[in-house]
Amino acid sequence: MKLFEYQGKEIFSEYNIDIPKGSLVEKKEDLKNINIPFPWVMKAQVLTGGRGKVGGIKFADNMKEAEKNFEELIEIEIKGEKVKKILVEEKLDVEREYYLSFFIERSKREYLMMFSHEGGVDIESMAEKIIKVYVNPLSKIQPYHLRKIPKEVREVAKNLFNLFIQNDCELAEINPLAISNGKTIALDSKIIIDNNALYRHPEISQEDAELTPLEKEARDKKISFVKLDGDIGVIANGAGLTMATLDALNEFNGKGGVFLDLGGTDDPEKVKQAFELMIKAKPKVILLNLFGGITKCDTVARGIIDFMESSKVECPVVARIKGMNEDIAREMLKNYVIAVESFEESARKAVELGG
Repeated sequence: MKLFEYQGKEIFSEYNIDIPKGSLVEKKEDLKNINIPFPWVMKAQVLTGGRGKVGGIKFADNMKEAEKNFEELIEIEIKGEKVKKILVEEKLDVEREYYLSFFIERSKREYLMMFSHEGGVDIESMAEKIIKVYVNPLSKIQPYHLRKIPKEVREVAKNLFNLFIQNDCELAEINPLAISNGKTIALDSKIIIDNNALYRHPEISQEDAELTPLEKEARDKKISFVKLDGDIGVIANGAGLTMATLDALNEFNGKGGVFLDLGGTDDPEKVKQAFELMIKAKPKVILLNLFGGITKCDTVARGIIDFMESSKVECPVVARIKGMNEDIAREMLKNYVIAVESFEESARKAVELGG
């Protein structure tokens, strides 16, 4: 689960990581109750990145500017996410900015500390300048790990590591980590907590803001549904097959816009619900990639037909069906979908129709 900046900073304070003086507001009237001297930094609270590039961060030198900024910020959407809260902070004189983070390097089964002498930028563009330090989970962080980074940020790094471990984080990031008036201060926060460990952290508010309305609807129906940036809707059964299908689309320069995992179900009603969700996402084309092991292909086909006969489907549906009762399923669906035999061809056809 992703945390908002203000949530992350609350946790930073608990671990002795300094943050700017700030106040969270939801209404314009709340601005008058803020006891922080101007100038202010006003930051839209969203879970997506890149808000500064689209006007999600503004500065105010007086109350009139602050009220105008609030009205503008509360009206915008950033990558489809509506702004509901604004964090108002003191504007600091910054001497230097660093980047610091910890995350799990699964390929090495270790933790990875990343540090850069340049902060406040897209870290992907700084790959050649990043200092990487691997930390064995058994040894935890030691003084020799910290010798590769400046002395003024070592205590923060140690505290951030403890936060990372004790809160079951997948990522704990400070960008930028600023030096201001001799103090090391976290100007931003990015924390992602392992969903499977949330039961251990009842103190963390689970607002589910990282879920779109469709993802929330899918969750309520116990359907795995994730919205991405592309325009091809993928329905498959099993996480591995779903991810492989997205990779296949990428091979042909296509991009999944939604992926929906049916899991092991062949309940026609559940399949119908899945297609209802997919249509609401408005993809240009739907790619159904079904492998019937335990799942019966003909039962899934019945759910598809029930949906298509009761609803208008304006986009083409490409279907690759393999496994138990596949011949029966293909015969049932021949007037409803574009049937394709091979995995490769199904991806190619979907990209072609979605182009």
